Amino acid sequence: MRRTTVLRATVSAGLLVGAATVGLGQTAAAETPPTPSPTSRTAASPALLAAMRHDLGLTEKQATARLAQETTARSVERKARATAGAAYGGSWFDAKSGDLVVAVTSANAREAVESTGARVTLVAHSARRLDATMRQLDTLDAPPGVSSWHVDPKSSSVVVSVVSPHKNDNDVRSFVARARAAGPVTVRETAAAPSTFAAGTVGGDPYYTGNVRCSIGFSVYGGFVTAGHCGRAGAGVSGWDHSYIGTFQGSSFPDNDYAWVSVGSGWWTVPVVLGWGTVSDRLVRGSAEAPIGASICRSGSTSHWHCGNVLAKNETVNYSQGAVHQMTKTSVCAEPGDSGGSFISGDQAQGVTSGGWGNCSSGGETWYQPVNEILNRYGLTLHTA
Repeated sequence: MRRTTVLRATVSAGLLVGAATVGLGQTAAAETPPTPSPTSRTAASPALLAAMRHDLGLTEKQATARLAQETTARSVERKARATAGAAYGGSWFDAKSGDLVVAVTSANAREAVESTGARVTLVAHSARRLDATMRQLDTLDAPPGVSSWHVDPKSSSVVVSVVSPHKNDNDVRSFVARARAAGPVTVRETAAAPSTFAAGTVGGDPYYTGNVRCSIGFSVYGGFVTAGHCGRAGAGVSGWDHSYIGTFQGSSFPDNDYAWVSVGSGWWTVPVVLGWGTVSDRLVRGSAEAPIGASICRSGSTSHWHCGNVLAKNETVNYSQGAVHQMTKTSVCAEPGDSGGSFISGDQAQGVTSGGWGNCSSGGETWYQPVNEILNRYGLTLHTA
């Protein structure tokens, strides 16, 4: 839709990317959003299924079944969490069985939680206990050799990731010792340290602020949301054609990594995420949160459309600029210029790209800031179809 894929690729090819940043976003030109087909709410497009086959190694039948299972899991998760109450220990989607697995700390809660449609497993620590440990770790100063930390319901602990070449550094060992004193902690190694990806408002399209290119996350009424490291409040923004769009109205980085940009000057918002010719452009219909283990896809102005799985939630990521909290980790790749771009599961908005490690040739991991947190922080309303 809008301009052609060929033109979009031509515009992207010559972009100047800001140092140590990658952006994901763009404004949408004045066009009418596509009208969904009668089956679009229930049937996945052939192009989306093709992307899942390519990136996740699924057959078309497996991809179709998984999308249906993940839709059910999102609904079950809300009911199961409320039913478990204080015994709730977290949850995740099991791709092999197609079930939502809910951890509980009391056998007495099993039957009630199973009645919601979830599979139940017993764990040692409640989500409240793990969240309290996370808060303790978030008060600590982490050295560069510590990559991130997050609540992991499968291990019923807070997982601290350390960069392999630095695992025996004195400052890393000291941080790990203090972390273990705070509560249940598991230490794992990771290949590299994370960095940010900064380089009518359609998710995945490019935009510019100063000499930095980033990507649009999702349209909201009055503008779009994106990554905070892409620009400070008051900074002017231009679109894919370098015409003026609007201004950063709010921005937070580090601690958080989110921002929102107001639009005007002939630009408007549309509830669409670009598929970049890999899949059809995606309509955005809501922001129901996908569980750990669910499939998820990302759109950005550099590496375009890629898919993977949700690996962890509520992770604190230790960038060189400072720690960012409550992020979601994925196995989706990203590259400089993708920052701020759209993470989407089916037709549900998930978050805006923050940073990661690796690239889309060799692979890697990428984090996003959940979109519902951004909407709540600034009192914004997601533009949906």
